[in-house]
Amino acid sequence: MHVVAAAVVDRGRLLVVSNKAAPEVFYLPGGKPEADESPAEALVRELEEELGVAPRDMSLLGQVEDMAALEGLPMRMTVFTAGLEGRPRPAAEPAALGWTDGRDDYAPRLAPAVRSRVLPLLVRAGALR
Repeated sequence: MHVVAAAVVDRGRLLVVSNKAAPEVFYLPGGKPEADESPAEALVRELEEELGVAPRDMSLLGQVEDMAALEGLPMRMTVFTAGLEGRPRPAAEPAALGWTDGRDDYAPRLAPAVRSRVLPLLVRAGALR
């Protein structure tokens, strides 16, 4: 399974969302590209659908592989860093959103790929401490 996701960091905290089907698990906003979409195009669409925002200053952070938290399948995730135009709000699938530094109350509820793959990438890139 291939997905795209946005690592949105503001004031040292990462934006995470939960899904209505599993509100106890938080992951990065994004989703699966459609057949005719590039990863960047898919992320633009997903952020509009899920959070009602548009990304700005998108940059490829990297690709990570782990088990998908909700589907329990091997997953490859293309992760972009991005800022946001507008204020994010749960619009479609997300049940809630929050901001985490990876060491707070969200930490035990983060999806494995976020906790063990994305957070270390963001620390190495200097986006999180």
